[in-house]
Amino acid sequence: MKISLGIIIMFLSFSCVSAQDEVIMSFGEGVPVATLKNDELDEISGLAISRVSPGVIYVHNDSGGEAVVYLLDSLGKNLGKIVFLETENRDWEDLAIGPGSDGKNYIYVGEIGDNNAVHDEIVIYRVPEPTQVTSISQVLPEKRVINYPGGARDAESLMVDPISGDIFIISKRDSVNTLYRLAADKFNGGQDELEELIKLPFTSSTAADISSDGSQILVKNYLAIYYWKRNTGESVAEAMGRKPTELPYSPEPQGEAIGFRPDGKVFYTLSEKRFDLDPVLYKYTAKKP
Repeated sequence: MKISLGIIIMFLSFSCVSAQDEVIMSFGEGVPVATLKNDELDEISGLAISRVSPGVIYVHNDSGGEAVVYLLDSLGKNLGKIVFLETENRDWEDLAIGPGSDGKNYIYVGEIGDNNAVHDEIVIYRVPEPTQVTSISQVLPEKRVINYPGGARDAESLMVDPISGDIFIISKRDSVNTLYRLAADKFNGGQDELEELIKLPFTSSTAADISSDGSQILVKNYLAIYYWKRNTGESVAEAMGRKPTELPYSPEPQGEAIGFRPDGKVFYTLSEKRFDLDPVLYKYTAKKP
């Protein structure tokens, strides 16, 4: 059977595009780049990398800490802090950078921890990402009160899709963790219920992030880091519905924070302070294909 040259070229072109979409980024082992000596940062539970100020890392403490986001440089040195006015840190567990409806970058903080599943409501706070680094700033955050379908859950993983602006939360203490979504256009509404999307093939999720271009997704628990490549046109749930790739992980005493650098070629992890060990900032760098 004869096949025209044009059809062959079209087939090869389509194959190349498909293969390119399916390329999986490979990352090396975690390299310790800093040991944090700041006594204020003893229960770090969230981490995100600035998309406005190069090299700035945002972190916050777990429940009972101040309602504050701390600014660090890429070597873990203190740069400043953002104080959330009229806000309590009941159980902050993760933060993320994502867009608002105005197109600007925002810092999202998830008060989503609930070890005993007793709180009917959880809260997501949002403040504009600062355009410059200052030693201290104060801001009154936007506040979104939400709940889960089927009752309270414990969660420690929050991420925001830079493409759709949708907010995602991953449960922790169920035997098979669940991905939930709050649509971007519902952030400014009243109280609302999260949408349950898919079950994930692991448990005890402690942190998550989506790269700034939306093409890569990370979730970690205490033992592993899971990675998905998101193809063009896919939703977050469609991408995470596939089996994840397990990346190298440098074990931490209680690792509960992960975040991509804006270029997607590096991500960082941090642990809470445990067993009198100061938190170590680990850097994971993409390998060249």
